Amino acid sequence: MRKTTAAEIARLVSVAMPCRLVGDDRTVVGPDVVRDNREATKESLFVALVGEKFDGHDFASKAVEAGSSVILSNRATDADATHVICPDTLVGLSGLARGLVAREIERGLTTFAITGSSGKTSTKDLLAQILEHSASGNVVSPQGSYNNEIGVPLTACQVDEATQYFVAEMGADAKGDVAKLCQIVPPKISMIINIGMAHLGKFGSREAIAEAKSEIFEALPQDGWAVLNADDDLISKMRPNANLAAFSIRELPDYEIAVSVEDVECDDYDRYSFTLVTSVRGDIQRHPVKLKVLGKAQMIDAAAAATAALAAGLAPEKIAEGLSIAEARSSWRMALTELSDDIAIINDAYNANPGSMAAALNSLSGMGSRNGRQRRTIAILGDMLELGDKSYDLHRNVGRMAAELGITKVYAVGEFASYISEGVTKAGGSAEVADPAKIAEILELSAGDIVLVKASRGLALEKVADRLTERFSN
Repeated sequence: MRKTTAAEIARLVSVAMPCRLVGDDRTVVGPDVVRDNREATKESLFVALVGEKFDGHDFASKAVEAGSSVILSNRATDADATHVICPDTLVGLSGLARGLVAREIERGLTTFAITGSSGKTSTKDLLAQILEHSASGNVVSPQGSYNNEIGVPLTACQVDEATQYFVAEMGADAKGDVAKLCQIVPPKISMIINIGMAHLGKFGSREAIAEAKSEIFEALPQDGWAVLNADDDLISKMRPNANLAAFSIRELPDYEIAVSVEDVECDDYDRYSFTLVTSVRGDIQRHPVKLKVLGKAQMIDAAAAATAALAAGLAPEKIAEGLSIAEARSSWRMALTELSDDIAIINDAYNANPGSMAAALNSLSGMGSRNGRQRRTIAILGDMLELGDKSYDLHRNVGRMAAELGITKVYAVGEFASYISEGVTKAGGSAEVADPAKIAEILELSAGDIVLVKASRGLALEKVADRLTERFSN
């Protein structure tokens, strides 16, 4: 945020809920807004959030010692600093972020909002790098998957008078979540990447997920842009009250702004090259793209990011250049480590759902037999969480898919390991239930082997990927 005063912080917070200022209202604060005292900087605003297992108020003094000048809290603390006190610090943070974003929108900030069952973070990272390459202005986008009621406002507080573009990623655990986030960051350009089965246990059906995700379009102004996935059966039917753009990896959609791909190729590690086809009000252009990130899903995400960038008025050739230099920014998402003896470890341990499992396994299968080579493919697969009463069948399906794709060996870990293993063996493949604490130590790899490590975040399988990398680096 712009450097400001405690009085201005209190004014912005008071729009969301009553607050009072204790201390010097002229206290200078900014530009940083933090919730962790270890991240405090000179004159930063420290937000004392309260959770089930923590209370930020206990760390207010340490934040001040590290440089914070103002505390946003729900009560007085022993910190020697000016306090802005409100009943709920999360609501107060959201109100502050909403006010900061509104001020920058008024002077010309362009806001993007991205949601979907999978691919949100990758698309966000690609779009941010396109904007950084193509535009002279500053770009703000979240680190990793900062996409909830805490992450979105914290990221929003980074915008200032120099910010030209703000890319917000928005997740949803329930109906109304996206709408609330759009109140903090009113989008000018919104997109839904896909409707899959992530959080199926909470929503009950893909249709219910689509309804919740569509809130990102409902928040658009009439002169805004809704970016549709023309290849998704539920998204392609949506007709938001805004300008429409669309992307497809099958054919060029018939929209005012549209994106597709042609001449698709991929290398040994599933990094895709293609011709980016863009259409802006009938002006069709073609530009080469060579992605550094791996997986077919990244090509879909690239098409989505390109469409949003076109809607913002960026030049097609600059978009293609931006995609070709973009790198993976968020940890544990199809992160490739090439080791000696041509061994490769793919760490995709940040999250998992049926759609992302399918994409990762397809990538692994392709790497095993690409360009005439035959390489051993090993998948260490763990639980996909929050799938409700369909969890058992969906884990069996993942195992079956791995076998049908010809994955050499599957090691299943977690609560649903036996169901993954059952799916593999019934489809004629080779599987073994393993202990996640031991698998990295007992697995033996040979020259040319490729290992995929994937599960929902709760299993922390990045530790397995890290240990395998450590073991076979020499």
